[in-house]
Amino acid sequence: MINIKTKSDILKMRKAGQVAAEILDEVVSQVKVGISTAQLNDLTHASIKKHRATSATYHYKNGNKIFPGYACFSINDVVVHGIPSDEIVLEDGDVISIDVATCYDGFVGDNTRTIPVGNVDEKIKNLVNITELALQAGIDAAIPGNHVGDISYAIQCHADMHGYGVVKELVGHGVGRDMHEEPQVPNYGKPVTGPALKEGMTIAIEPMFTLGKSNIFTTNDGWTIKTVDGSVAAHCEHTILITNNEPEVLTLVKK
Repeated sequence: MINIKTKSDILKMRKAGQVAAEILDEVVSQVKVGISTAQLNDLTHASIKKHRATSATYHYKNGNKIFPGYACFSINDVVVHGIPSDEIVLEDGDVISIDVATCYDGFVGDNTRTIPVGNVDEKIKNLVNITELALQAGIDAAIPGNHVGDISYAIQCHADMHGYGVVKELVGHGVGRDMHEEPQVPNYGKPVTGPALKEGMTIAIEPMFTLGKSNIFTTNDGWTIKTVDGSVAAHCEHTILITNNEPEVLTLVKK
């Protein structure tokens, strides 16, 4: 069932989204050559505590697997769900996607950014840039009267134009009291398909593109998802509210 948020829910979703955005912004500002993902995880934990929020990913369960990080830190060919580690240290030329999902006053804000580290190859910079543009295209399509498929198609078109792989097994999703709600929001599809978009829906739109083929696999830790061909991936995400006019991005830092 797709949850339509009440006016009270929306007020709380706005605050939850802002908190998640501020936490991600603070962690991103610390990304540099030589820092480990374990250190970034510690910084995330400290920021979450400062904002009096909780992590939606820490101890998240998938079957008998429990995620140990306060956020996901995915480097280069890791698409999503990278586990923080002292042994994973950022090097010049890397890209890292940081996925922060936090709960504040009973509601979740979910956002992701991919950050170049040091001197990054132009092809990878372009991948990150186009993934961000695809996210914006998906957001622009999130208006009442459209369907989930319109968002999916808008995202896919950006990948197709540049020859990027679209990860199909991983999708965006509804967000609210839970991190993952209905509907699923794929990054590929056809216009005017899927559930209709209605005012009061809150969804996370999150394109995931690769420089090579789109095939992925899960490593032995049960969480880390990589590209099969070792190609670099980019991932970006915002939580948005569908209004009676333009979509409202909830995970933006308000200056």
